[in-house]
Amino acid sequence: MRILDGKALSQQMKRKIAERVEAFQSEGKRRPGLAVVIVGDDPGSRSYVAGKAKDCAEVGFAGSTLSYPEDIAEQELLQEVEKLNADPEIDGILIQLPLPKHIDSDRILRAVSPEKDVDGFHPRNVAGLWLKEQCIVPCTPKGVIHILEDNGIEISGKRAVVVGRSNIVGLPVAKLLLDRNATVTIAHSRTPDLGAVTREADILVVAVGRPELVKGDMIKPGAIVIDVGVNRNPATGKLCGDVEFESAKEVAGAITPVPGGVGPLTRACLLENTLECYLRSL
Repeated sequence: MRILDGKALSQQMKRKIAERVEAFQSEGKRRPGLAVVIVGDDPGSRSYVAGKAKDCAEVGFAGSTLSYPEDIAEQELLQEVEKLNADPEIDGILIQLPLPKHIDSDRILRAVSPEKDVDGFHPRNVAGLWLKEQCIVPCTPKGVIHILEDNGIEISGKRAVVVGRSNIVGLPVAKLLLDRNATVTIAHSRTPDLGAVTREADILVVAVGRPELVKGDMIKPGAIVIDVGVNRNPATGKLCGDVEFESAKEVAGAITPVPGGVGPLTRACLLENTLECYLRSL
């Protein structure tokens, strides 16, 4: 059984990105720029944003954090987004969620220029993914594919089951696997006899947001298990995934840990998406 180490892989990706940024600067080009917008003082959001700022510094990006008060008006926030859209030094814009309840998150996300939408949430990028057109691929699904492909795991011809149907992870992961010639089933928390479905999977991706929902006896022996979930175990208070790791590792051929699996790859793919936006702007 292999542990698929997302942290080590993310460090490799960041080193490659840093080398490219250094080469651009040696040619007299500007650095890629990523702007992170945060509203309010949610501790979790602050921690995520601090991590993104650290990542930017690590690879040599011009990273900036724009912090706004909790009570900012929606129209004012839209105006700030428009300024970033028009700024030629900014290649990527990330809106840190959640936003305060008085702000329409969908409206703000749609206001971000599709060319700078490094999260891949804009309708034009979503459509591009499903129509096989040029687009920005969402970071977590992209990270899942990196984990598989960079570890030499064959996708073509395999039976893949994705547990979860969110617009952010489940559906785009399913599409990316389809594009690589997997036969894909989408299941979810209300699928009757979920174990009967998951046991068919050569590749099992779980992104449903339920702590340790998938147990070892729900996994086909030798299957590749990608656990996207990040939860708190209600009994222990410790971080855990959507897969019960201890029982799953006895059955799986390879598995991602939580933490240290998909999470670091999501952050690395944000940098990769920013770099791609930068290259398109040159």
